[in-house]
Amino acid sequence: MSDLIPGAGTPDRRFSELALSSYAPRRSIRRPLTPIERVSVPAVDVHNHLGRWLSHDGTWMAPNVDELFALMERRNIATIVNLDGRWGAELDENLARLDHAHPGKFVTFCHLDWSRLRGSNPTETLIADLQRAKDQGARGLKVWKDLGLAVTDADGNRVLPDDPRLTDVFIAAGEIGLPILIHTADPVAFFEPLDRHNERLDELGEMPSWWFGGDEHPSFDRLMSALADVVRRAPGTTFIGAHVGCAAEDLDWVSAVMDECPNFHADLGGRLGELGRQPRRFARLVERHPDRILFGTDCFPPEDDAVITYARFLETDDECFDYSPGSEIPPQGRWDISGAALVPELLQQVYRDNAVRILGL
Repeated sequence: MSDLIPGAGTPDRRFSELALSSYAPRRSIRRPLTPIERVSVPAVDVHNHLGRWLSHDGTWMAPNVDELFALMERRNIATIVNLDGRWGAELDENLARLDHAHPGKFVTFCHLDWSRLRGSNPTETLIADLQRAKDQGARGLKVWKDLGLAVTDADGNRVLPDDPRLTDVFIAAGEIGLPILIHTADPVAFFEPLDRHNERLDELGEMPSWWFGGDEHPSFDRLMSALADVVRRAPGTTFIGAHVGCAAEDLDWVSAVMDECPNFHADLGGRLGELGRQPRRFARLVERHPDRILFGTDCFPPEDDAVITYARFLETDDECFDYSPGSEIPPQGRWDISGAALVPELLQQVYRDNAVRILGL
C-alpha cells in the first residue's frame, strides 16, 4: 500500500535525480535555545591560528588585531594560543606582532623544520632548534599532522611520530619547559573508503587532498599507536592531543591513554561535530579527567558565532542545533549536535585553569 496521501500528487523523477550536494534539509523540530552572549569563564583558546603559514595569500589570519581584541572582549576570551610561530624569522615576527606587543593576550607556539631529518645528526639539530625557539620566546611546540602523513627522510621513507630519531627531541621539549600540542592523523572517515558509506563524503568531495585512505599512507590506527608511544616515551613532557586527543570518534581510547599517561591532555578544537553526537560520553570523559581537557576552537580567524556555539555545547543542555552556524550544509557531516551541560566547576577547569597551569599564565 502506498504511503502517499491521497490527492497529494505523485512524485516525479526530480527527487531520485537530486544531487546530494544540493540537498539541504531544514529541521522541523521546534525547541528553545538558551540565550548566550559570552563564555561564562574568562577563557584560554589553546588551539588557534593567527599567523601566516596556513593563509592562501601569505597574509595574517587575523589581519586587524584591534578587531580581534574587540571579539575577545565581547565573548570573554582572555588569551589565544597562536600555533603558527614556525621557526627563525617567522617565529620572531609572530612573537613581535602578538606576544610582545600584547603581553598576556597571546601565546605563540613554534614548529620544527622536519627537513632536518634529511641532514646529518637530525636529533641533535632539532633539539638545538627547539632550544633556539624557546630562547626567542616560544611557549610551546606545535607538531602538525604532516609528521606521519607527508614528512620523509633522506631515503624517502615516511617518518611517523614514534620514529626513534624524534624520541629525544620530544623528551628535550619537556626538559626545557615547552608543552607539545600534537596533531596526529585526521578524522577516521578520512582514512576510510570513498564510497556511499563514508559519512564525510561531502567534505572530502570539496577537499579531496584530505583523503588518506590509499596504501601510500599509514592507517588511522597505526598513527594512533604512534601517538600513544610518543606520549609514553616522554613522560616528563606535557602533550596536548589536538582535536580531542586526535581521536574525537573514540573517546574510550582517549580516556585509556589518559589513564595510562598523566602527561596526556586533549583540546576541543574543530570537533564539535563529533562531540555533539555524544555529549553524555564527552561529559563522562571530562568528569573522569577534569584536569586534562582544554578549551580550543580551531576557528581562524576567530568568529563570534563559533565561540557562542562552543559555549552552547559546553554550558547548556540545548538539543538539535548547528555545530557550524551559517553553513547551509554542515561542513563535517549532515547532523545536528546537543549540549554537554558541564557543571560550573568543570567549566572553570576546561575553559581556563588547565591552560593556565600548563602554559604558566
